[in-house]
Parts: sequence; C-alpha cells; structure tokens
Amino acid sequence: MATTVSDFVIQRIREWGVSRVFGFPGDGIGEFDGALGKAERAGDGVEYIRPTHEEICALMATAHAKFTGEVGVCIATSSPGAFHLLNGLYDAAMDNQPVVAIVGQQGVNALGTFNQQQSNLERTFADVAVYVQTIVSPAQAQAVVDTAFRTARVRLQPAVIILPHDVQGMEMPKLGPENWVSRSSAVAPSTAIVPPREELARAAAIINEGKKVTFLVGHGANGATDLVLEAAHKAGAGIITALRGKQVVPSDVPHHTQQLGLLGSLPSLHQIKKCDTLVLLGTNYPYGQFLPATGQARAIQVDLKPEQMGLRYPTELNLWGDVGATLAALVPLLDEKTDLDWQNGIASEMVDWEGEMDAQAEVGYDDGVNPRRVYHELNKRLPPQAIVTADAGTTADWYGHHIRLRRGMMGDLSGRLATMLAAMPYAVAAKFAYPERPVICTIGDGAFQMLGMNELITVKKYLSRWENPQLIILVLHNDDLSQVSWEMRTEDANPVWATSQDVESVDYAGWAELLGFTGIRVTEDDQVAAAWDRAFANPGVTLIDAHTSKNVPPLPPHITAEFARNTAKALFKGDPDARGAIRDSAQALLTEGVERVKDTLHLGRSDKDE
Repeated sequence: MATTVSDFVIQRIREWGVSRVFGFPGDGIGEFDGALGKAERAGDGVEYIRPTHEEICALMATAHAKFTGEVGVCIATSSPGAFHLLNGLYDAAMDNQPVVAIVGQQGVNALGTFNQQQSNLERTFADVAVYVQTIVSPAQAQAVVDTAFRTARVRLQPAVIILPHDVQGMEMPKLGPENWVSRSSAVAPSTAIVPPREELARAAAIINEGKKVTFLVGHGANGATDLVLEAAHKAGAGIITALRGKQVVPSDVPHHTQQLGLLGSLPSLHQIKKCDTLVLLGTNYPYGQFLPATGQARAIQVDLKPEQMGLRYPTELNLWGDVGATLAALVPLLDEKTDLDWQNGIASEMVDWEGEMDAQAEVGYDDGVNPRRVYHELNKRLPPQAIVTADAGTTADWYGHHIRLRRGMMGDLSGRLATMLAAMPYAVAAKFAYPERPVICTIGDGAFQMLGMNELITVKKYLSRWENPQLIILVLHNDDLSQVSWEMRTEDANPVWATSQDVESVDYAGWAELLGFTGIRVTEDDQVAAAWDRAFANPGVTLIDAHTSKNVPPLPPHITAEFARNTAKALFKGDPDARGAIRDSAQALLTEGVERVKDTLHLGRSDKDE
C-alpha cells in the first residue's frame, strides 16, 4: 500500500503504463526523489534516467512519446529545474505529443511569500501546458494525476503536476465518498475516433471525383501505413510526407515524393501545383506558401486536433478522427481508379529527382566535404530497423533530401518548434525505447556544442543497459551556424555576420575518444564511405567528425525571384564567405542540368510569373 503522496504518485503513474521517466533531482522535489529510490530498491519503481540537464529531460520525454506513442514523463525540482523544462515542453506542445511533467515546489505555506525558489509555477506553465495543477492536499493527488495523464493523452499536449515539498511526504488517505473529493480512474480513454458515416461518404465522393489526388501525410498518421497506401492505391493518389511524417510512408513507394517546401522535392512541389484534390492526413503542415492556390483543389483534412483543421488551407470537409480508424472506414467507400497517368507521372518524375540528388551528392567542393555526400552514403548503408534523428539546422535539409526511410525504420526531429537542440536527446531517448536497434544522430556543430557534447556523458553512463550499444553520431563540423547564415542571406538579404555566426572549432572526435568511444575524422570526400563502413562495423558508440563545407547551399526545389535577389544582395554587401558561397552555389546549380538552371535563374520569365 502507498503510504505517502509520493508513494501514491509513483504507483499511479505505473498504472498509467509508465515504466521510464527522465528526471533531474533537487531539493524542491527531494521527498519524491527519495520515494523513487525506495521504490527502486523494493523492485516496484520506474526506470529513472538522469541526463545532464533538465531541458534534456523534457526533450527526451517528448522523444519517448514520439517514438513509442506512450505518454512521456519528465521530473524536475522547483523554480530553476522547472524553468529548464520549458523548451522541451514547448517541443511537445507544438508537435502535439502527450507529456506529463512532475515538478517540485516549496512548501504550501511558502506560496505567495517570495520565499527562495518559490515562484508562480502555475502561471509559468500556463502557456505551454493544456493542464497545470498544484496538489495542495493528499486527497487531491489522485484526481490531479489522473486528469494530467488523461488530458495529455486525449489532447496530445503536455500537462504539468506541481508537487509542493511538504505535500510530497504527507500520508495518503483512502478516498471515500466525500464532498469536494474526486475519486478518479487511471483508465486511458480511447482516441480511435471515427467521423459519422455521412461525412465519410462525402469524403469518398470528393476523392472519387478527383482526377489528380494528392495525400499530404504527417506524423498523425503514424501506425496507419498500410491504410494510407491502400487508400492512395484506390484513389490513384500521389503521396507527399511532412518532414515528421517521413517514417509513415516507405521510401520505396514509387509515387511517394518525400517532403514539400524548402527542404522538399521538385516532384512534391509539382504535385501541389497541379493537384485538383488534396487530402491532409494527420498533419498541420505550417508552410501555406507551398500549398495549392485558393480554389485550385478541393481539400479534406483528417485529424485528432479539431482546432488545427481548415487552418492552413480552406478545406471543404474536416473529419475529426484518428487517421487509421478513419481510413479503415473510408477505404471501402473509395472507387478504384483505372486511369493511373497522374500517379505514374509522379513516380517517373521522382526517378529523375533521385538522380539529381545522387548527382548533387557527388559534387566536390574546395572548402570541405560535401555534406550531401555524407548523408547520401549514410542512406545507402542504413540497416533494417534503424532510427535516424536530425536537428533543425542544415542537417534537416540533407535529412529531407537524402535520407530514405524504408519500412520498419524510424526518423524524427523537432518539427514546428524547429529547435536545433533535439537531435542528441532524441537519439538517446530512442536508444532507451528501442535498445536493440541501431540509432544514428545527425547534428551540426552548433547544436552539438549546445547539448550534444554533454549528452555523450549520459551515453557513457547508461551504455551498459542497451542490448545493442551501437549509436553513431555524425557531427557536421563547419564552424558556422550555417542554416542561420543562409537564412540571413535568402530571407533578409543580409550578409553573414561572423560575430554571431562563427562556431569555435572543437576536436569532436577527440572528445568522443576522451570518453572511451570511437572517433573518426573525415576531411576529404573520398573518406566518407569508409567512415560509415567503419562506424557500422563498430558494435559500440562512434562519432564521425565530418569537416564539411559551410557554403554548400541548401537549395529549395524551386527558387523564387525574391530568394535569388536577396541572396545576390547579401553576397555583394560584404559577406565574408561570398566567394565560397558563390562558387559552391554555382557548382550545385550546374549539377541540376541546363533546364533546372534556367528555371532557377528565371530566364525568360518575370516576377509576375512566380
């Protein structure tokens, strides 16, 4: 029997299916930490993972939710630790993930008295969390814990439980029928929601009437791969995946054109520009400039987040439901198309695009390794069941352009928050969730200096727990915050400002070796393939320190006149890397072929054609 509030909370979160938490100790959560230790010694606790920083705890809890579909749990002390959780909780909020944070607080009598480390945590977390509540009495604990987990799971958002230090050690009473006392259940509600049949019939009619149907598939369709493919087969549809939906549709599906937008493919852009029917499945794709023109396409959206439907494009029909359950009911209502010219044309164009990506990876540069080649060679060697993570710098571009996840593989990164901090915490969380699988973390040197270097210490601490200790970290070492550098040029026509953009060079391979891992330095293109072969042959942890060019442009599939003008202005305003950027951009453009160069340079067209 649980004897204290802390004992009860630990028992209750186990009843909610939690077997692993990510925490960092402190005096504000000290009594609860002690109860966690007591439960561990008794053999009925939860696995407690302690990384090097509270922010990483929250990022790892979010990653756990993304990779497993379970509720992620993070734990921290009061004010300082609680504040550090915020970035990871915003990651969960903006990527629609169920996470519960349990944070300490000073004693109840200290609330509102400006006591040391006492702050208004309910106000602090009010923006990021869908449910925030302080447990001020033992009889309240059951209802707060259950409501936090239930709300996080149903609303796909983070929830926060605030646990004052004195309440943590109070005796937990047996709850009975009493005024003001809620007796709740630790039962997860079903989210297998299916829209009414008449709405499904309307959706089927719209899709059946379409001649050029495109599915835009996001992470919300995770677990529904076969149903997505069956629906696309019957509708004769092309498929585009949002960046976080990359793992939903296998890369060997010929009419899957990968991503859309700045780091997407030209076939995806052409699909969007030409489709007459757009079906959004579990995605809140945020870049409206890449969606069809208003009135071009009839559109349907299927999602569990009703507030996000009809938000990016004026949809004709919004189906509130789980993607898998909804498709299972919708597929029998779809007519099987016999005219597959649209789908076959998409597949043919994708073959050409893959050839272009191969050619781009083979371009040589004078100022460092081609980063595309590093990803191209990785993709050729991805083992079955591999998990790949990326940060939100140029690694996201190369991940989108060159990584092709086959059935059974997984991949993820921070989506709408677009934080460059997440790649390493995600990779480590993936190893805990799937200790038997190989994990590859791809990360820029700026992001690696933020959180990645510290997390190699966490890896060293927990390596023995993993059935398959293979973890490969690729660091793109270019001494520059290169994604931001290119954004400065292309978005604002500003030259690179070295004061803000330069990254201090560090021997990353040496740092890995200092911790007892394998470090591989790559300084030439012809070393890339051998480096990956050696990394995949190593059963342990390997860090590839790839000295890549910072001037290779992350070219979008179609360059607008504004993009071209801004870049030109920036490079001729005294950009310190102008010579290298111009040279490397020219080499990249020439590889695209004469027709693509014409398109890129807008030869024979005016801005009005954009």
